[in-house]
Amino acid sequence: MPTPQGGGIAVVAAALALWAAALAGLGLPGGTTVATLAAAAIGLALLGGLDDIRPLPASPRLAVQAVCVAAVLLAGEGRIVPALPAAVETALLLIGGLWWVNLVNFMDGLDWLTVAALVPLTGALAVTGLAGLLPAVPTLLAAALAGALLGFAPANRPVARLFLGDVGSLPIGLLTGWLLLELARTGALAAALLLPLYYLADATMTLLARLRRGARISDAHREHFYQRATVNGWTVREIDARVFTLNLTLAALAGLTLAWPGPATAAAALAAGAGLVGLTLRAFGRPRSA
Repeated sequence: MPTPQGGGIAVVAAALALWAAALAGLGLPGGTTVATLAAAAIGLALLGGLDDIRPLPASPRLAVQAVCVAAVLLAGEGRIVPALPAAVETALLLIGGLWWVNLVNFMDGLDWLTVAALVPLTGALAVTGLAGLLPAVPTLLAAALAGALLGFAPANRPVARLFLGDVGSLPIGLLTGWLLLELARTGALAAALLLPLYYLADATMTLLARLRRGARISDAHREHFYQRATVNGWTVREIDARVFTLNLTLAALAGLTLAWPGPATAAAALAAGAGLVGLTLRAFGRPRSA
């Protein structure tokens, strides 16, 4: 039976509405950044909705995404690597932002996977804010988005009755990308890398493998590690559980870098996180023994 998509409309609308209500209720200034982020998220939702109804060519999709990501970057303040020229850092962030928005979309290909990956991420960011290590504005968005994803979870649990669709995955990618950027701007770069590390590794390694073979990267495929796991004997719930547990562990490692800041802690946590992600990708990529 065909499964309807478009559940992302409710997730994004609920998250933005709750965020706006919380900001107003607490008397926090929204400012240009908040307005730009909300407008860009809505713009990507409209783009995704059109693409869900009738697939659009890659070039206009990428152009709209670039405009939305660039607008959010230009509306924000703060540096991550002051040693780099500002223009270079902005260009790198634009490329990274575009990649993150698209990879969140690519990784939304299995029941419950987005929930299993992004609830720990947004929940960890909300807890970080409650600890006073993240400003109130992104903290409230993280909490609102975590709640919206949890609200969507019952409809998306295996076997899913509803999918997010591009109307949800694209703006969710933008919102979570901005949250990670705000975390990095506080000086917590290691934590900002650890939280999305599984998504980054799975999508990036898959892309590089396809480029190496000369495959068209714009073509649909089922070569991500989590997709290969379904062929290799993993059930959907087992994959979700592994990803959820991994992301909780990555969140804990990110917390260690915040509790005990310093290059040694950051290096050790990143090494441990990379090792755990590598083990998961290896397990997903091989036939599962009986």
